[in-house]
Amino acid sequence: MKIEFITDRLIYQKVLLEKVPKAHSFLWLGTSDLKDLYIHSGRRMVPFVKVLSELAQRRVSIRLLHAKEPGKRFRQDFDRYPILIEGTERMLCPRVHFKMAIVDGTFAYCGSANLTGAGMGAKSENHRNFESGFITADSRMIEAMMGQFDGIWRGDFCGACRRKEFCAQFQEILNGRK
Repeated sequence: MKIEFITDRLIYQKVLLEKVPKAHSFLWLGTSDLKDLYIHSGRRMVPFVKVLSELAQRRVSIRLLHAKEPGKRFRQDFDRYPILIEGTERMLCPRVHFKMAIVDGTFAYCGSANLTGAGMGAKSENHRNFESGFITADSRMIEAMMGQFDGIWRGDFCGACRRKEFCAQFQEILNGRK
């Protein structure tokens, strides 16, 4: 079982730059906070949602599970890539606090970093958060992570949850009905 502990800038490099763009089949992202996030693409910084749109164009299945409405700048960037509206499944659950990235069921990150520039280590050394987590290719560990993610996605916990009314309101906002 190979597990590697990573921190700060390594989260950005090993997860966002090395693994996420290489997804072939699916990408599941879980975060409590979702704000604008820019990553290196050659010599430029581009919105992370551009990477997601390129994955969607390659028909990679993308699930995005988050706890609250995305920040304004993230939504503006998201709206610039219309393929994401149909090419990304989004779900809001106010109880989600984990941070995960699962790529093709063969690679996973789990740790403290939200899907934000400061969280993922994309900002400069003096402006990013102190974060830590682990990456793994261990199939048993990834299966357990996928089980938690998918259980929330399927609504396995909704029956006993006392925040259900918030979920419906957030889903309406996400789907543009409010």
